[in-house]
This record gives sequence, structure tokens and C-alpha cells, in this order.
Amino acid sequence: MIGLRQYGASTAALPPVRILGIDPGSQRTGVGIIETDGAGNTRHVFHTAIRLVDNETFAQRLKQIFDALGAIIEEHRPDEVAIERVFMAKNPDSALKLGQARGAAICAVVTRNLAVAEYAPKEIKQAVVGGGGADKTQIQHMVGVLLQLPGKLQADAADALAIALTHAHTRATTQRIGIPRTAWRRRR
Repeated sequence: MIGLRQYGASTAALPPVRILGIDPGSQRTGVGIIETDGAGNTRHVFHTAIRLVDNETFAQRLKQIFDALGAIIEEHRPDEVAIERVFMAKNPDSALKLGQARGAAICAVVTRNLAVAEYAPKEIKQAVVGGGGADKTQIQHMVGVLLQLPGKLQADAADALAIALTHAHTRATTQRIGIPRTAWRRRR
């Protein structure tokens, strides 16, 4: 088959890749950075939750997301970025604010010439916990186990690390099988 890597081909010689995961939010935006190598070894680099509620206006919150992510990118120099896709909220105002926070995060990334991969919440839960219906406590626990982090992680930071881990797993699978992620979905 042309264009496909041989199954089981070694990727151990690939250089480490630093992945920034972003869990956008209008009150807190989670940020997590991991590093993974071709052999599947993953290590924790950084995580935080950007607290936004102290700003007087929503526009200032968006600016804080943009500025804080820019500073984190400059300091930690990620190679790739992954962000959670917007889900439909019951409250339209909340959904709009989440979308705007996500837009500020994406702008911070693309103005630094980094591409953004997007993952649905169910994809992230499936990749990290093994089930698309996992709750925040399960995600926090599994992220801690996978990255060998002591103590309980802040929920938004754990979600961001989960997004980075999802991207690491997805990129490894894509490299191993040689088929782009866009071709994984069944055609109906």
C-alpha cells in the first residue's frame, strides 16, 4: 500500500514534541504542556489555570487569555497546540462567552504561527479515561496517573493536560498508520 507506514514501524528516532493543551473558559482557562517522544514516553512540563474573574469587564478577560497564553508560549515554546472544541451549552450566553474565550486562545496561538488541533469533549474523555461519559474527577485522576503527578490537580489544568495527552495519542496513531485524522471517520 502506497503512503502507509508499515505497522509497527519504529518511531523512537523521532525528536521529542512539546504539546500545549488549552481548556478555554470565561472564568478560568486551563493550560497544560507535555512533552512526548517517538517511543511513547510522555512527561509533564507545565500546567496552570488562568483565573479570569478578577477583571472588571469581559473584554479584559479575553485580553488576559490572549496575553497569558502568549507569555506561556514564549516561555515554554510548544511545537503543537490542541484545544477543546466548543460544546453546546444550555445557556446561549454561556456558549457565546465560551466561544469568545476560545477565540482569544486560538488567536494567541496562531499569531505565533502555531497550528491548532481541535478535539471534542467526548474524544478527550475517551482517550484519557477510556469512556466518553467520564466526569471531571475521573479525568483529574487519570491525568495524574498518566503523568505521574502527586496530589489532586485543579480541574481546568487537568482538562488542559488531558487535551494535550489526547493530541499526543492521536498524533502517534496518525504517524504509526500513516492516515490523516480527517480520514478516520466513517463515511455514511
